[in-house]
Amino acid sequence: MPRPIRTFLDSGVLIAAFKGTPHMRESALRILEDPARVFLTSPFIRLEVLPKAVFNKQFAESRFYEQFFSQSESLNDLPQIFDIGEREAARSGVGSMDSLHIAAAHLLQTDEFVTTGGRKKSIHRSTLVNIVTLQD
Repeated sequence: MPRPIRTFLDSGVLIAAFKGTPHMRESALRILEDPARVFLTSPFIRLEVLPKAVFNKQFAESRFYEQFFSQSESLNDLPQIFDIGEREAARSGVGSMDSLHIAAAHLLQTDEFVTTGGRKKSIHRSTLVNIVTLQD
């Protein structure tokens, strides 16, 4: 049996899976429903999607996110994430939050970091992880 694809989803992918445009939603759900994948995350992804859904009483949306997080491997070593993220932001010019996501994905030994950001976004300058976009 082949090793599962270790997949880190950017917050935009989770949002797209729940309420994105039809094309983006379909692409995101195809990844989420792929049995050949194991999902990776960090507290920063959770912070980007869950509190707003809870605050706005979007119960179906918050349940969707909670289910994802309960089935994902998470890295909570914040000092190590900050250290690598800061170095990656300085090296490649990636935005601060994206650098933290990339650092967590790197530490979790991700095979794919999936984002909704197009190829012109700064996140694609990072070579620390393999970045793929739903825009392709």
